[in-house]
Amino acid sequence: MEEAKSPWRAYLALLYTASGITGVAYEILWARMLSLQFGASIFGVVFTVTAFMAGLGLGSLYGVTRKVRRTVAAFALLEIGVALYSLVLPSLLRIGTAEIDALSSSLSPASWFGLQGVVSVFLLLIPAALMGASFPMVLGAAENSSLKLGTIYGLNTAGAAVGALLPLGLLPELGWTGAVRLVAAIGLVVGAGALVLSKGLADRTPDAGRHPFPKTWSLLPYAGIGASSLMLQVGWARLYSLVMLRTEYVLAVILAVYLVGLGLGSLLSRRRELWLILLPCCASGFVILSLWLFPHYSAWVEAARFHSLAEALFKEGGAIALMTLPVTLALGAWLPLLNARLDAGGAWLYGVNSIGAAVGALLGGLVFIPLFGTMATVAISGMGLLLFGLLWVKKRIAWIAVPILLLCAYPVMQFPPVSRLLPKDQAGSTDLYRYEDALSITHVVEDAGGQRLLLTDLQRMDASTDPTAVAVQKNQARLPLLLHPGAHSILFLGLGTGISAAGSLPYPGMERTAVELSEGAIRAAGTLFSGSNLNVMKGMEVHRDDARHFLIATTRRYDVIVGDLFHPDLTGVGALLSKQQFEHARSCLTENGIFVQWLALNQFDPESLDAVLRSFAEVYPNAALFVDGMHLALVGPKRRLANLAEMEANLARLNETERIAATGGEGLQTWMGRYWGQIRTDSGPVQDEWSPYIEFSLPRARFDGKIDMSRVLGTLLRRRPSVREAEKTFGVGAADSQSFERAYIGSELAARSWIAFLQGDDMTALKLKRYAYQANPKDRWIASTLADSMMESLPQAVEQGMDRKMALQKVLEVYPDDVDALREMMRLENAAGNREQGQFYRSRLLAISPLDKEVRP
Repeated sequence: MEEAKSPWRAYLALLYTASGITGVAYEILWARMLSLQFGASIFGVVFTVTAFMAGLGLGSLYGVTRKVRRTVAAFALLEIGVALYSLVLPSLLRIGTAEIDALSSSLSPASWFGLQGVVSVFLLLIPAALMGASFPMVLGAAENSSLKLGTIYGLNTAGAAVGALLPLGLLPELGWTGAVRLVAAIGLVVGAGALVLSKGLADRTPDAGRHPFPKTWSLLPYAGIGASSLMLQVGWARLYSLVMLRTEYVLAVILAVYLVGLGLGSLLSRRRELWLILLPCCASGFVILSLWLFPHYSAWVEAARFHSLAEALFKEGGAIALMTLPVTLALGAWLPLLNARLDAGGAWLYGVNSIGAAVGALLGGLVFIPLFGTMATVAISGMGLLLFGLLWVKKRIAWIAVPILLLCAYPVMQFPPVSRLLPKDQAGSTDLYRYEDALSITHVVEDAGGQRLLLTDLQRMDASTDPTAVAVQKNQARLPLLLHPGAHSILFLGLGTGISAAGSLPYPGMERTAVELSEGAIRAAGTLFSGSNLNVMKGMEVHRDDARHFLIATTRRYDVIVGDLFHPDLTGVGALLSKQQFEHARSCLTENGIFVQWLALNQFDPESLDAVLRSFAEVYPNAALFVDGMHLALVGPKRRLANLAEMEANLARLNETERIAATGGEGLQTWMGRYWGQIRTDSGPVQDEWSPYIEFSLPRARFDGKIDMSRVLGTLLRRRPSVREAEKTFGVGAADSQSFERAYIGSELAARSWIAFLQGDDMTALKLKRYAYQANPKDRWIASTLADSMMESLPQAVEQGMDRKMALQKVLEVYPDDVDALREMMRLENAAGNREQGQFYRSRLLAISPLDKEVRP
């Protein structure tokens, strides 16, 4: 059969497009695989990309030097080889998990990160090299045909864009192993199709697709472009994921947009000398323009309202495409243009570009971002594209673009103020501190009133010095220390501001340890938040490490382990709520130890929350739930919960001041009244490292309106045991029965009031608040919400003739720590000339809110 009359070129193009789909899907799934082993840090991703790109480059360079007669058959065997390896890889990793975990126990964090690199290269270099070697095989098969390099590369890259999105559908439905198997099955079909196609083609000459080694100078600039482009991809992915929240969906869309641009650029490339001048200038210019536009994009995303995840990704991804497409079009156009200009052979160019990209991934993630920051890294990448691209330009006048674009880049190399990026939520705030490394960007901002807020990766609002937030954070330590019969050591998985750890200060001789991956958070906790965390850092051992690695590596055992609040829908973070993570925590508990994982109820829909509860209950059969305000505590005793008598004996070892501080002034009965029963679950999905669920369910629920806290609270209420069952659980005797019952009923009435409020029934909500307060006035959440309602109705009360000062005193009778009421009383007394009384209220306000600008010295 003559090739001129055969549709083989279309079949080959289709097969290589499908190969692009599987190639990037493999890369994403392999990155997920390594994140299971090495935690939620960027290092696993960087090393995966480095090994993948290096393998592609080395494979391409090796393939172009081989004499291959049947190039299509060789391409088929390469695809089949990668698919078979991918089928074996999950089993290999599962077998090696125990050995890797055992090895990690003897490694420092630095050595642990080094191990990531070694494992990544060992596991991924060979299959990536096989994929890279397929490129010269396809070029060789298509040589002397109408199927040109630009078309081949463009179609393969367009397929890769589809491959970037494919895991979004596969992972939540099939899990990691099932997704890999399906992608491998597609790879096997591609390989089989290529084998069938090869039988209908005549043997090609052994030198088909081979080109002599070109001059080094002609290759090095394209390696530099590869390095700059990968640094740019790393920087852009970080910037845009800050704004859009770094979920699995967002990262996939960013990568897909990037690859679409590469593919279109390759398909549209033209062999014109002018293009060699325009490509570097346009690429660099639009990179710098994207930095100028970034604050406007961030403000637009903050103000936008979307009705579904699909709408959000489409519109946000479209906006990203408008800013990045000119650059990625230029990057895609370079390969076919240089191939025609230099006659170097597309496989040589592809190989050195991929190896350069591997170097760029390492430089961008591990060197440039930590040293110069993300904005500067993007700008440096843009200037790199300009400088390397101009090396092929013969007209010296083109170099005038260098100083012009440098002047344009200089003003946007620093990270913009948070108030500019988030003009709605952070209006009027001032940046006090910023720390950026390969792991995260840490900001500390101060609002107009003087309160400080810790931001991780811009939108993750970790903790605040607002008095209510301080109480919430301290309660993370108060509850587990009350539930343990006599703790002497406590481990915090996440440090944040250090305020949570301050909740353990009432216990003398307590050994405090914290694990925190963000260096910025560690530094801020020791300085900017020292007043609010009562200098707890001075007596605490802090490890900069990934929580999963620390739990696997440590040989110490702790009486109490506290899992901090975090955003579970972010990429990699959901693994911290997996049953494997809960098992690691259990292994680090003492015989009577207790693990408490805190969750924010406003971050879950009922179905996703149930998946976490099932996972927790599998590891802790006697697990219980406590509700503190809007936060849910998953309490996992290694053996059993302490009873009321044991808790009272635990508090008895403290003096009166320490006992008051240990309960936050609310008393032990109030805390027992927040008991919500044992975890009751039915069959359904769990959060498993090998079969992730909440990372995919939560982003959809967030935009689809399924995250409704009234539904979550309603579900928990329906499962709550009766007060008599709760009394039996804690061994409450007759002497304590009435006070326990009042606290228990008060917390339920408070929950029902929140449900009524969320459903828009303000009158019912207010009535239930009052009933809850009558049941248990010691509960600070009940008292504070009632005081808030009273402050809101203060203007109406004054209009009806009530004295303003008397009305404020009534608010303070309900909740003595109400900041707004104390401030108004201070102002009224000062205005009336009652300096002594004004100073009294100022002192109370200063004790509660030491950073308040109006009262701090």
